[in-house]
Amino acid sequence: MAVTALVLLVLSSSLSHTEAVLFGEPRIFGDDATGYGPIFEEEPLDIVYTKESPDRLISMNCRARANPAPTYRWRRDNWEIKLMELPNEHYSLVGGNLIINNPEEKKHAGTYVCVAKNVYGTVISKEAKVKFGYLEEFPDEERDPVTVKEGQGAVLLCAPPKRWPTEVTFRWIYNEFPVFLHPDKRRFVSQSTGNLYISKVEASDAGNYSCYVFNPQIGKGVYSKFIPLISTEEKKRYKADLVVKFPDTTAMLNYNVTLECFALGNPAPHIVWRKIGATDLPASAQVSMSGALLHLYNVQYEDSAGYECEAINQKWQDWHQAWLYVEAAPEWAVTINNTQKDVGSEHTMSCVANGKPGPYIRWLKDGYSYGKGELKFSSLTFEDSGMYQCIAENYWGIIYASAELRVIACAPTFELNPVKKYLLGANNGRVVIECKPRAAPRPRFTWTKGKEVLFNNSRISIMFDGSLEILNATRNDEGVYTCLAENDRGKANSTGTLTITEATQITVAPEDTQVMVGEEVHLQCQASFDPSLDITFIWSLDFRVIDFYLEWKHYERIMDREDSGELKIMNVQLRHEGRYTCTAQTVVKGLPAPPGGVRVEEIRDTSVKLVWNRGADHGNPILGYTIQTRDVYALTEVDWRDASTCNDADVVDLYPWMEYEFRVYATNEFGDGGGRHPSMKIKTWDAGRDPAWGTIIIGCCKEMCPVQPQYFYGKKFGYVVAFKPHDDVDWWYETISDPETRRYVHRDSSFRVKSNDFQVREFQVKVKTFNSKGDGPYSLSTTIYYPRDVPSESPTDVYSRPVSSHEALVWWIPVMDTGTGLQQYIDGYQVKYWRKYDDTEPGANRIFVPASMNQTRLENMLPDSHYLIEVRAYNGAGVGPPSEHCEMFTKRAPPSVAPQMWRYISYSGKWLYVWWHHISYDWFGNESFPLYYKVMFRKTGYITGPIYMTGWHFIDFPMPQVGDYELEVRGRYEGGDGPIRKIRLQGKASFLRPTLSLAAMLLLALCIVGLGI
Repeated sequence: MAVTALVLLVLSSSLSHTEAVLFGEPRIFGDDATGYGPIFEEEPLDIVYTKESPDRLISMNCRARANPAPTYRWRRDNWEIKLMELPNEHYSLVGGNLIINNPEEKKHAGTYVCVAKNVYGTVISKEAKVKFGYLEEFPDEERDPVTVKEGQGAVLLCAPPKRWPTEVTFRWIYNEFPVFLHPDKRRFVSQSTGNLYISKVEASDAGNYSCYVFNPQIGKGVYSKFIPLISTEEKKRYKADLVVKFPDTTAMLNYNVTLECFALGNPAPHIVWRKIGATDLPASAQVSMSGALLHLYNVQYEDSAGYECEAINQKWQDWHQAWLYVEAAPEWAVTINNTQKDVGSEHTMSCVANGKPGPYIRWLKDGYSYGKGELKFSSLTFEDSGMYQCIAENYWGIIYASAELRVIACAPTFELNPVKKYLLGANNGRVVIECKPRAAPRPRFTWTKGKEVLFNNSRISIMFDGSLEILNATRNDEGVYTCLAENDRGKANSTGTLTITEATQITVAPEDTQVMVGEEVHLQCQASFDPSLDITFIWSLDFRVIDFYLEWKHYERIMDREDSGELKIMNVQLRHEGRYTCTAQTVVKGLPAPPGGVRVEEIRDTSVKLVWNRGADHGNPILGYTIQTRDVYALTEVDWRDASTCNDADVVDLYPWMEYEFRVYATNEFGDGGGRHPSMKIKTWDAGRDPAWGTIIIGCCKEMCPVQPQYFYGKKFGYVVAFKPHDDVDWWYETISDPETRRYVHRDSSFRVKSNDFQVREFQVKVKTFNSKGDGPYSLSTTIYYPRDVPSESPTDVYSRPVSSHEALVWWIPVMDTGTGLQQYIDGYQVKYWRKYDDTEPGANRIFVPASMNQTRLENMLPDSHYLIEVRAYNGAGVGPPSEHCEMFTKRAPPSVAPQMWRYISYSGKWLYVWWHHISYDWFGNESFPLYYKVMFRKTGYITGPIYMTGWHFIDFPMPQVGDYELEVRGRYEGGDGPIRKIRLQGKASFLRPTLSLAAMLLLALCIVGLGI
């Protein structure tokens, strides 16, 4: 018995050591991995919540695109909200959206961020603030009367109550509600203080005045006690006296600002505005309210200056000066992009933002602080993979840029850059054969000539980059050369044939020549070369290669003899003066050489013009050229696409205001020659907006599909939302300068429901975009509905079915017309579900479903639980009556322990046998019934692989010969998938068998018995 125990201990120790080596490998992804990290499609927005809200909940939206699908978490004031671990009567998670039920200011006010995560990394959304809006009542004390003589000025103080948000509108009631005072040349209401100013009091001004304060964010208004204004009869003239003076003001770039100035006096003063140091006001300036207000629209940096208002009447003149400063929120000048790099390589990440004051740059990696300024990696490791976010912030705002850095390890491949099939070398010259496979980490290189392995010596050496160098080459060096590249991921090889020829030599060189403008000149160039090769002559002027295709009016290459490449220059001009060089190049007939000197000559908004130098045709005429382009959003270095062209060298159908680079390759009868060196990166010009894009309208809140950055077409991008009641003629306009906005909420304080109104009021809505070049076209008008009341009917026949221990499906019959003849508008349905005996209804989970659907999936349920489900219709006015409760039991949970598993590799090493414990089922236990087993066999570092389903508790596979693999086994139960049991394997080439043969086990046992004796 002791012997057996000792033998098992030895085997277990051996296996544990093997697993420690295998499991220590970091998470990596191969070249063909199709997943990607989270990218936010919808981020939470600032919310002002009022206690009068009929829903008694706050919904903060968050949605990210990722593969595999992301999981979501939320943080409040940098503390994570425990949504899964600790049940909470206030917080619930629906998809990625955070629902706060029955919000309380002390518990729920703060700054929230959404965290999206998958295996590739983690990103954090923009910060969204939840604040509780309020507007207190005016004090109940009576207001003292104001007595003033006719002709004098009067000021009625508003003294507004405390409120949030602080942005409110002020109006004054005259004698009775709702008779509002209309400001004119004599009367002015300051929107800064709320005070009412009357420049000169007339007898008709006597009466009772009340200050009305309205907060549009929370839709609430309050008014003060009436202030009696008593005028006495005495008509006298008074000098102009400025009592409302705008202070030094700081405005945000591209926003609007209003400056106030008002004076008392008799006669009523006339107000004049000036910009200090300029003859005229800015072109965007507009004066209103009889001169009391100066509006500056879409302010720019050049609007920053001193401004002066002057009040003038017949008795006196008064003036005031103050400064307007213009600053700007951060805006990206250089941002980051998804990048894929080899393990061990260098990499730099940087982003640049414009703004005033200058933005502060900091970084996040997978949701945690990671430094500031510029990130530099001297040698990338797998731990450097993840989602990076560059954050630029100043006083006016904060912007985020997200990108994935993927550090990969892959087996060598010559698919993109094989060894040249045909190579030439000059007799007694130096020959370099390049070997540059795609591989990570850097491979080991081995060269062979035929079957002979080459080693470094005085004449032959393998260079650091894998290229083979041969000095003093002779015809004995001719042959087939193979480069073998190998790393811990695999190996690959590529082969080329080397031919040694007689050296090419210039026999007749061009001579210095003087010529008159307009004349013609011939420059001679002849060379001797190996007759088995093709020769081409390349001419350059001051090191710039002459393109005979584009410069045919002045240059011609005369090839009347095979060994001659005479240059003919016609109609010589001063610009043709310089140093001419003739180069004779010999090549094996075949594919054309890549064109050189690719550059952009003309840049337009949607097109560019390219120029390049023709490469050698290698003995076969070039049939045409193909232009390829790659924009700034390309993920990998090989993500090129064929460009649309016009007139051969004009690339069209490009995006305005987009960064591009281009490359060109030639084609002859042998095929495509390939393109090597791309052009420098350029950015197309900006242009006015003219795309087609979608708008989704829901209720009285408008949700828009935001335009992707490649469609901005220029800087200073934003939206203009236009809307009006269906029966009105005039449109209302709102400008939204945030390019990522997808939602705009309008509160119509002037809309008062009448008894004969229909239940729904229609609005027409349309949206257009703009940038620095101008406005784009409006979208098609869409009808939205402003409901008068909540839905009056409840959904019927609610039915549900459990899918697993954590999910269920629910259906219902949708709400129909009430039959009253009034239009009943439904935005969608609210589905609530909670445990019947363990949860309270206020803390129930909620899901919101569009009106076009009558079913949904319930998630995050607890196993083996009794649930109640309720469905209500809702619209912008609130939720309707509840349906009858539907009762349902979720399935039992899968076992918490994975099946025990063993493996055996055949003696030949060709087969892998795996078996595991058959799961027994306890009919009276808490675990669900087993259905079958899932087995996945995949390469290490890959997310997916083939999945096999079997009812047996064993399976066998052919043993992999090269590479590392993982085998996973899990049970499938009524309640869902069970936990995974995993083993890792190495291919036969590098595998140390963890098993002992039967003879070795017996020998070990005998030795132990002998020791025991």
